[in-house]
Amino acid sequence: MTELPIIVIDTREQRPYRFARSEVRTLASGDYSVQGMEDRVAVERKSKSDAYASLGRDRQRFRREMERLAAMDYAAVVVEASLPGFLTPPAFSQLNPNSAIGTLLAWSVRFGVHVIFAGDRRHGNNVTRQLLTKYWLYNREGCLV
Repeated sequence: MTELPIIVIDTREQRPYRFARSEVRTLASGDYSVQGMEDRVAVERKSKSDAYASLGRDRQRFRREMERLAAMDYAAVVVEASLPGFLTPPAFSQLNPNSAIGTLLAWSVRFGVHVIFAGDRRHGNNVTRQLLTKYWLYNREGCLV
């Protein structure tokens, strides 16, 4: 069997993804990282409703999170929605979808944090696993720029 990284899941993650090898610990930034690389790589998971809340009423807290993620070698926000699906706001949201996507894209450029629209939760889990595994492998091989 191929060796796999141990993915660290933040203790505050309410509905954690599942991985073959994982441990739960408090992370300073993001919801997921790789054991021993917690200060270098992170993935922040967002459901569509959580993303809208984070870009609306929790905007300042989310901006601080993006600033912390910017200090990483690699960081991503994985959104559990497609881009077209994201542009239909959750029922409770007062946030204009153009403002929501505009802020996500602007902050992605400003802070260098990748935003990935994974489609749904299952694909978000898979994308997160692949991103963290690729970082771990490329780091081991000395291929990171």
